[in-house]
Amino acid sequence: MAIYIVRVSTGSFLGVVSWDNISISLLGTEGESLPLKLGNFGKDFNQGVVSKKKSDSDLIPNSLSLVQLCLPKSSSLNPDAWFCQELQLISPKNPPLHFPCYQWLEGTESLVLREGAAKVIWAESSPILLEQRLIFFPIFIFSVARWSEYFPGLPHCLDAKNLKELDPNLRSLTTGRLSFCSQMGLKMKGMLDRKGPWESMDEISEIFWCIHKAKYVAEHWQDDEFFASQFLNGLNPVLIQCCHSLPDNFPVTNNMVAPLLGPGTSLQEELEKGSLYLVDHSLLSGLSPGLIDGRPQYVAAPMTLLHQKPDGGPLLPIAIQLNQTPGPNNPIFLPSDSEEDWLLAKTWVRNSEFLVHEMVTHLLCTHFISEVFAIATMRQLPMCHPVFKLLIPHFHFTFHINTIGRTDLFKPGGLIDKSTALGHLGCLELVARGMKILTYRSLCLPHNLADRGVQGLANYHYRDDGLQIWDAVERFVSNIIDIYYPEDRSVSQDSELQAWVQEIFMEGFLGQECSGIPTCLETLQDLVQFLTMIIFNSSAQHAAVNSGQFDFSAWVPNIPTSMRLPPPITKGTADFLGSLGDVSTACHALILFWVVSDQDRDMRLLGTYPEVHFTEEAPKQSIAAFQSRLVQISQDIQERNKGLDLPYTYLDPLHIENSVAI
Repeated sequence: MAIYIVRVSTGSFLGVVSWDNISISLLGTEGESLPLKLGNFGKDFNQGVVSKKKSDSDLIPNSLSLVQLCLPKSSSLNPDAWFCQELQLISPKNPPLHFPCYQWLEGTESLVLREGAAKVIWAESSPILLEQRLIFFPIFIFSVARWSEYFPGLPHCLDAKNLKELDPNLRSLTTGRLSFCSQMGLKMKGMLDRKGPWESMDEISEIFWCIHKAKYVAEHWQDDEFFASQFLNGLNPVLIQCCHSLPDNFPVTNNMVAPLLGPGTSLQEELEKGSLYLVDHSLLSGLSPGLIDGRPQYVAAPMTLLHQKPDGGPLLPIAIQLNQTPGPNNPIFLPSDSEEDWLLAKTWVRNSEFLVHEMVTHLLCTHFISEVFAIATMRQLPMCHPVFKLLIPHFHFTFHINTIGRTDLFKPGGLIDKSTALGHLGCLELVARGMKILTYRSLCLPHNLADRGVQGLANYHYRDDGLQIWDAVERFVSNIIDIYYPEDRSVSQDSELQAWVQEIFMEGFLGQECSGIPTCLETLQDLVQFLTMIIFNSSAQHAAVNSGQFDFSAWVPNIPTSMRLPPPITKGTADFLGSLGDVSTACHALILFWVVSDQDRDMRLLGTYPEVHFTEEAPKQSIAAFQSRLVQISQDIQERNKGLDLPYTYLDPLHIENSVAI
């Protein structure tokens, strides 16, 4: 007869108290113990409390592998919600056994937990019966949530019409306070309903000049150097690519740009040197813009040519064409044109940057893709699986924020309709277009940078900081995988892992072989790269393309979200203020940017793991090494930033969240 102390840790959140009669049974290879009632009469498992009970059992410690929490079937419409952090079994002569949980138990009849030492379960050799495996989060229904009838090309997402339909384990316990909106209310009073253009730049300044980094943006937005720098370190630092030959539909001539390239050189020579760069917004070509307050909006699909001298001088724009089809009604704008023409051409590019960034770089490639990974992880991997333990912190509240986005921002008449040229239907069509060209290589930062040929660009802080974070994540992942997978064969024979990656390919990437997403993982190296990609895009990449939205976009002329006049078809006709979106459009956009950038909430930074899913010493040491590396990277970035007029902070680990949670 063995005597155990059962130690139960309850979460520290509000509302975790339970009145239910909760009992526990110990399961092992020798059988099952009699149920042990954990609570006492009345209210139990108080907030943050560790409860202890003694249990007598014939099961020897070495045979134990599972515990089963049993809750009485509730007849109440509002059953108790209890957040169980962890159970421990402590015996006098053996190390404690840890059973991580970190779940809300609400209306659940039973929950089976496996001992915390992560183990890979192979179908052909597992001693654990299928019915004994962890009963994890509910099986989710795949659908495109009310969007499928319009855009079947979107990645499959959780079918939830609102937050109330989410499993309690997938909801956020806190919500950010949009205090800024109320503080700005007086300044914007009357402007949310004001139709028509801005009367002057001074009027814009009265509303937006003092907001965070927007003050710097407001002072430099007209400068060519700042315009170009945003392709490197702004909201969308992933489109710029080296240009060795001009596209046929972008007929820039030597005479147009020779004065900008420097004496004694030519357009062809600079192309051959790799000193010219292209930003192409062709994804927007042919999209139908929407209406705002009954007024038609307009969209361009520009091409921008930029030049950086080999000595590392500033990157500068040298030519802009506002649509994809060349001709007399689609002039190529140059810095030598009138100040008004050149400024309006750059502003059209900035509007296109906003649309591609928001719907493809940000929404699709971080929010939606992270949800794809999360769904497959929760459907295919039990909590005891090392890959589940590794990834679950990087899906913290992703379902919550994505559900809000789908149900609130994209609803007819919502902020997307009120603030963007495409409206919610046009934006979803843009997402679907982005899905068609999304590839595995584009999601892997080192391959993405190599394919775009941007290794030689100077002052590309997104690239430099991102590669440091990628390398740190890759080392961490490699260390964890080496603990549990001794050889390539252990990867290829992990049936649960193979089902997981297959589901990602089929349900997330719609079975598109052209995406390059693997359908199976054969080697340790394959697994490490795939996991690194998931963690990087769910944390660092999201920080890079999300955190600066308010900083760069709050100053309306820098990133107008809509244009109320069509792109100019001749030079000398620029109407800058008349082209910007209505006053009400800009003010609704400001609210949108604040909502998606709100920092007034509980953040879990990259490398922090409040829930202890790994209970063994080896992975704990790997986590500590990862955290130490992130501290060093942060220090290096802060030192570099001291010499920058506009510090690049978005990939400082002190500003990177573990998951897509906002």
